[in-house]
Amino acid sequence: MSLRESSLPAGDPLLMPHVARTARPGATVFKRFASRIPLVASAVVLLFFIIAAIAPSFLAPVDPLSINPADAFSAPGGGHLLGTDESGRDIYSRIIHGSRPSLLIGAAATAIGLGLALVLGTIAGFGGRWLDFGIGRILEVLFALPGLLLALIFIALAGPGVTTTVIAVGLTSAPGYARLIRAQIIALRSSSMVEAATVLGRSRFRILTVHILPNALAPLGVLATLGLGQAILWAASLSFLGLGTPPPAPEWGSMLSAGRTYLSLAWWMTFFPGLAIVLVAAASTVLSRSLKSGESR
Repeated sequence: MSLRESSLPAGDPLLMPHVARTARPGATVFKRFASRIPLVASAVVLLFFIIAAIAPSFLAPVDPLSINPADAFSAPGGGHLLGTDESGRDIYSRIIHGSRPSLLIGAAATAIGLGLALVLGTIAGFGGRWLDFGIGRILEVLFALPGLLLALIFIALAGPGVTTTVIAVGLTSAPGYARLIRAQIIALRSSSMVEAATVLGRSRFRILTVHILPNALAPLGVLATLGLGQAILWAASLSFLGLGTPPPAPEWGSMLSAGRTYLSLAWWMTFFPGLAIVLVAAASTVLSRSLKSGESR
C-alpha cells in the first residue's frame, strides 16, 4: 500500500469511485436481466396465443363445442384443467380455440384503422391548408368522443355481427393514428431533406412516396402493436354486450358474457377468459413500449 493510500481513512470518499467500479459490472448485468424479464414474458405469452390461433387443435384437442351435461360446472382440475361451463364444455379448449377469432378481429381492426388513418393523415398533412383544416376538425370531433361509444353508434346503424365489429373497432382507432401521421408528415415537409428534393426538381408525388411516407410510417409499428391489444379489448367488450361473435362460438368476450350469470357458482367461467384478454393486452403493451424505447436509442 502506498503512503498516499495508507494516509486515507477507511471509507474516504476518494476511494468510493474505485469501490463503485468494482461492484458495478455485476449489478449492471442483474439490472439488464431483470429489465428484460417483462419483455421475454410478453413475447412468450403472445407466441403462445399466436400458436393457439394458428393450430388450436395442437394445444387443445378437445372439441370446444362438445356438450357433456354430466360434467357441467366442474371445477378446475382433474379431467378439465380450467373447469367446464354450464353445458359441460371444456373452458381451456374454448379459450384456446377462441384465440383465433379474438386475435383475427384485433388484427383486422388494427389494419383497417391504420389504412384509413394513412389516407386521412396523408391528405391532411400534404394536401394543403383547406384539406388540413377540414380533416383536422373531423378528427378532433371523432377523437373527443370515446372510442367504444363510436363503435356502438356504428353497430347500431349497421347491425351487430363479426364483420361490423371489425369495421367499428377499426374506425374508432383511426383518428388517433391519423393525427400522428399528419403530425409526422407536417414535420417532414419542412425538413432539409424535402427542401433539397424540391430544389432538385423532384415531383410532389415522388417527394411524398420516397422521402416523406417511409419516414412518417416508422413509428406505426409500435402503435400497431399497442393498438392490437386495445382492439382485442374493444372487440371483447362488444362481444360481451352481445354485439360481436354470437354464442356458442368460442370467443373471449362472449365467454365472459355467458359466465357472468353463473359468477357466484362457477367463477372460472369468467376468470380465465378475462385473464386471457388481460394477458394479451398487457403483453402487447409491454412489447410496444420495448419497441419504442429501442427506436429512441
